[in-house]
Amino acid sequence: MKYRATTSLEPKCSLSRVCPPDHFALHIKSGAATVVGPTICFDDKIIMSHVLNNVGPGLNIVVVNGENGVVEKFGYLNMKDGNPEDILSYLMGIKPRMIVLVASFDDATTKMTDEMRKLFVGMGSTLVMSLKHRDSWVFAGRAGTENKSLFEKQVVNDEKNNIYEGWPGAVEVGGCFSTNRN
Repeated sequence: MKYRATTSLEPKCSLSRVCPPDHFALHIKSGAATVVGPTICFDDKIIMSHVLNNVGPGLNIVVVNGENGVVEKFGYLNMKDGNPEDILSYLMGIKPRMIVLVASFDDATTKMTDEMRKLFVGMGSTLVMSLKHRDSWVFAGRAGTENKSLFEKQVVNDEKNNIYEGWPGAVEVGGCFSTNRN
Protein backbone atom coordinates (compact mmCIF):
# COMPACT_ATOMS: atom_id res chain seq x y z
CA MET A 1 0.00 0.00 0.00
CA LYS A 2 1.29 3.45 -0.82
CA TYR A 3 0.28 6.68 0.83
CA ARG A 4 1.49 10.21 0.23
CA ALA A 5 1.52 13.09 2.63
CA THR A 6 -0.52 15.69 0.79
CA THR A 7 -2.37 18.84 1.61
CA SER A 8 -6.04 18.06 2.01
CA LEU A 9 -8.98 20.27 2.84
CA GLU A 10 -10.35 17.66 5.23
CA PRO A 11 -8.59 16.25 8.29
CA LYS A 12 -7.51 12.62 7.98
CA CYS A 13 -7.74 9.78 10.52
CA SER A 14 -10.43 11.65 12.49
CA LEU A 15 -8.02 14.40 13.51
CA SER A 16 -9.40 17.82 14.36
CA ARG A 17 -7.06 19.61 11.96
CA VAL A 18 -5.48 19.18 8.55
CA CYS A 19 -1.85 18.09 8.59
CA PRO A 20 0.71 20.33 6.86
CA PRO A 21 2.52 19.18 3.73
CA ASP A 22 5.21 16.56 4.33
CA HIS A 23 3.31 15.13 7.29
CA PHE A 24 1.27 11.97 7.62
CA ALA A 25 -1.92 11.88 9.68
CA LEU A 26 -2.10 9.10 12.22
CA HIS A 27 -4.48 7.96 14.92
CA ILE A 28 -3.77 4.99 17.17
CA LYS A 29 -6.16 3.58 19.77
CA SER A 30 -5.31 0.66 22.02
CA GLY A 31 -7.61 -2.22 22.69
CA ALA A 32 -9.85 -2.32 25.74
CA ALA A 33 -9.51 -5.34 28.00
CA THR A 34 -9.76 -8.51 25.87
CA VAL A 35 -12.96 -7.42 24.16
CA VAL A 36 -12.51 -4.40 21.88
CA GLY A 37 -9.48 -4.52 19.62
CA PRO A 38 -7.21 -1.62 18.74
CA THR A 39 -7.35 0.62 15.69
CA ILE A 40 -4.42 2.01 13.74
CA CYS A 41 -5.12 4.66 11.08
CA PHE A 42 -2.37 6.03 8.85
CA ASP A 43 -2.89 8.82 6.32
CA ASP A 44 -6.68 8.28 6.34
CA LYS A 45 -6.56 4.52 5.88
CA ILE A 46 -7.46 2.15 8.70
CA ILE A 47 -4.67 -0.42 8.49
CA MET A 48 -5.61 -2.53 11.51
CA SER A 49 -8.83 -2.83 13.52
CA HIS A 50 -11.15 -5.20 15.31
CA VAL A 51 -13.64 -4.71 12.46
CA LEU A 52 -11.02 -5.74 9.87
CA ASN A 53 -10.34 -8.82 12.03
CA ASN A 54 -6.56 -8.37 11.73
CA VAL A 55 -5.61 -7.58 15.35
CA GLY A 56 -4.50 -9.86 18.13
CA PRO A 57 -3.25 -10.07 21.69
CA GLY A 58 -0.05 -8.21 22.45
CA LEU A 59 1.43 -5.57 20.18
CA ASN A 60 -0.40 -4.61 17.01
CA ILE A 61 2.18 -2.99 14.79
CA VAL A 62 2.33 -1.16 11.45
CA VAL A 63 5.69 -0.41 9.82
CA VAL A 64 5.70 2.41 7.27
CA ASN A 65 8.40 3.80 4.99
CA GLY A 66 9.03 7.17 6.65
CA GLU A 67 9.70 9.04 3.43
CA ASN A 68 7.08 7.84 0.95
CA GLY A 69 4.34 6.47 3.22
CA VAL A 70 4.38 2.93 1.86
CA VAL A 71 3.08 0.46 4.45
CA GLU A 72 5.85 -2.15 4.51
CA LYS A 73 4.19 -4.63 6.87
CA PHE A 74 1.60 -4.93 9.60
CA GLY A 75 0.39 -7.56 12.00
CA TYR A 76 0.42 -8.43 15.66
CA LEU A 77 3.16 -9.76 17.87
CA ASN A 78 1.51 -12.26 20.19
CA MET A 79 2.92 -11.25 23.55
CA LYS A 80 0.87 -13.89 25.40
CA ASP A 81 1.69 -17.10 23.55
CA GLY A 82 4.28 -16.05 20.96
CA ASN A 83 7.88 -17.14 20.76
CA PRO A 84 10.09 -14.38 22.28
CA GLU A 85 12.88 -15.11 19.79
CA ASP A 86 10.49 -14.61 16.85
CA ILE A 87 9.15 -11.40 18.37
CA LEU A 88 12.66 -10.05 18.92
CA SER A 89 13.68 -11.04 15.38
CA TYR A 90 10.67 -9.16 13.96
CA LEU A 91 11.52 -6.02 15.91
CA MET A 92 15.22 -6.20 15.01
CA GLY A 93 14.25 -6.50 11.34
CA ILE A 94 12.63 -3.05 11.27
CA LYS A 95 14.89 -0.88 9.15
CA PRO A 96 16.19 2.50 10.33
CA ARG A 97 13.97 5.53 9.54
CA MET A 98 10.82 3.40 9.30
CA ILE A 99 7.79 4.81 11.10
CA VAL A 100 6.51 2.32 13.65
CA LEU A 101 2.90 2.49 14.92
CA VAL A 102 1.98 0.31 17.92
CA ALA A 103 -1.24 -0.37 19.84
CA SER A 104 -1.52 -2.81 22.73
CA PHE A 105 -4.39 -5.26 23.10
CA ASP A 106 -4.94 -7.63 25.99
CA ASP A 107 -1.50 -7.81 27.62
CA ALA A 108 1.63 -6.48 25.91
CA THR A 109 4.22 -7.56 28.47
CA THR A 110 3.98 -11.31 29.12
CA LYS A 111 6.74 -12.16 26.61
CA MET A 112 8.41 -8.72 26.52
CA THR A 113 12.12 -8.77 27.31
CA ASP A 114 14.49 -5.94 28.22
CA GLU A 115 16.04 -6.26 24.77
CA MET A 116 12.63 -5.70 23.13
CA ARG A 117 12.03 -2.69 25.37
CA LYS A 118 15.42 -1.23 24.38
CA LEU A 119 14.49 -1.53 20.70
CA PHE A 120 11.37 0.57 21.33
CA VAL A 121 13.49 3.09 23.26
CA GLY A 122 15.63 3.26 20.10
CA MET A 123 12.46 4.21 18.21
CA GLY A 124 11.71 7.06 20.62
CA SER A 125 9.63 5.43 23.37
CA THR A 126 9.98 6.81 26.88
CA LEU A 127 7.18 4.75 28.45
CA VAL A 128 7.98 1.20 27.33
CA MET A 129 10.45 0.69 30.18
CA SER A 130 7.66 1.27 32.72
CA LEU A 131 5.04 -0.79 30.85
CA LYS A 132 3.54 -3.44 33.11
CA HIS A 133 1.00 -6.28 33.02
CA ARG A 134 -2.29 -5.23 31.38
CA ASP A 135 -1.30 -1.58 30.85
CA SER A 136 -2.78 0.03 27.72
CA TRP A 137 -0.11 1.57 25.45
CA VAL A 138 0.03 3.36 22.10
CA PHE A 139 3.16 4.59 20.37
CA ALA A 140 4.40 6.04 17.09
CA GLY A 141 8.10 6.53 16.52
CA ARG A 142 10.90 6.20 14.02
CA ALA A 143 13.30 3.27 14.07
CA GLY A 144 16.94 4.09 14.68
CA THR A 145 16.55 7.73 15.64
CA GLU A 146 16.34 7.54 19.44
CA ASN A 147 14.58 10.93 19.40
CA LYS A 148 11.81 11.14 21.99
CA SER A 149 8.45 10.54 20.35
CA LEU A 150 5.64 13.03 20.75
CA PHE A 151 3.16 10.24 20.04
CA GLU A 152 3.01 7.95 23.05
CA LYS A 153 0.55 7.39 25.89
CA GLN A 154 -0.03 4.78 28.55
CA VAL A 155 -2.90 3.95 30.89
CA VAL A 156 -1.63 2.07 33.92
CA ASN A 157 -3.41 -1.04 35.13
CA ASP A 158 -4.67 0.06 38.56
CA GLU A 159 -7.42 -1.91 40.28
CA LYS A 160 -8.75 1.23 41.99
CA ASN A 161 -9.10 3.15 38.72
CA ASN A 162 -9.66 0.46 36.06
CA ILE A 163 -12.70 1.06 33.87
CA TYR A 164 -13.21 -2.61 33.03
CA GLU A 165 -13.07 -5.35 35.64
CA GLY A 166 -9.33 -5.91 36.07
CA TRP A 167 -8.45 -3.81 33.01
CA PRO A 168 -7.69 -0.14 32.33
CA GLY A 169 -9.50 1.74 29.57
CA ALA A 170 -8.25 2.30 26.06
CA VAL A 171 -5.71 5.01 25.32
CA GLU A 172 -5.23 6.90 22.08
CA VAL A 173 -2.89 9.30 20.36
CA GLY A 174 -3.15 11.14 17.07
CA GLY A 175 -1.49 13.89 15.13
CA CYS A 176 0.70 14.81 12.21
CA PHE A 177 3.92 12.80 11.85
CA SER A 178 6.69 14.45 9.82
CA THR A 179 8.23 12.70 6.82
CA ASN A 180 11.51 14.22 8.05
CA ARG A 181 13.32 13.07 11.17
CA ASN A 182 11.29 13.68 14.30
